[in-house]
Amino acid sequence: MTGTKTNERPGVRAQHRHARMSATKARVVLDLIRNKPVGEARTILEFCDRAAAEPIAKVLDSAVANAGNNNDIPPEELFVATAYADEGPTLKRWRPRARGRATRIRKRTCHITIVVGRYSVEELDRLRERQASTGRVRPDAATARARRVARSKAAAAEAEAEVDEATEETADEAATDAVVEDASATETSTDEAAGTDVAPEAEDGAPEVEAADDTAAADADEEPEDAADEGPRGQFDAEKKDD
Repeated sequence: MTGTKTNERPGVRAQHRHARMSATKARVVLDLIRNKPVGEARTILEFCDRAAAEPIAKVLDSAVANAGNNNDIPPEELFVATAYADEGPTLKRWRPRARGRATRIRKRTCHITIVVGRYSVEELDRLRERQASTGRVRPDAATARARRVARSKAAAAEAEAEVDEATEETADEAATDAVVEDASATETSTDEAAGTDVAPEAEDGAPEVEAADDTAAADADEEPEDAADEGPRGQFDAEKKDD
């Protein structure tokens, strides 16, 4: 008597066809996550060193998304029911070798299939009790991502608050400097006004200075005539008068 075939097991599935890797390499990674909770399987794939872990993680995320969108099953109630890789078509290529020979290159492909099932109520309770007793509660990928986004938003909000505080401090300092400058300008203008009022009373010799300036101007006006008399033209006019 045979049991249920692998491709006939109930659950929500996702498939990646014509993956550019051999089925043997994919099966090594699929064996690591089979019958594991979705959160644990995602963690295993995240820290796996093999190159096949990346496309297999995408297939797992696709299966979990199908279960959530089509059947409204939360990710924490899902586990990897089955995971297998079938061989796909092989691409034939040739490599030149010595003495005009050529050897065949086989570029193998495979079809990766992951089926996620839902825990029963009893199994889910036992799983939660075991995780609580051991203290190893692993959130699913969506919950972990939501927590990371919340932490990022909180950090961004704190940075914006610090920038706003710095801006307000700068504005306050600028306002204080402006008030000090206005006060200094007011004091300067007051001192200048006071000095202007006192200057005419204190300077008693101002009229004498103006008179001296008038005398200097008169002398300047008379200087050209004297200069003209002293020149050759002046001598000629003087001789003519004598005649």
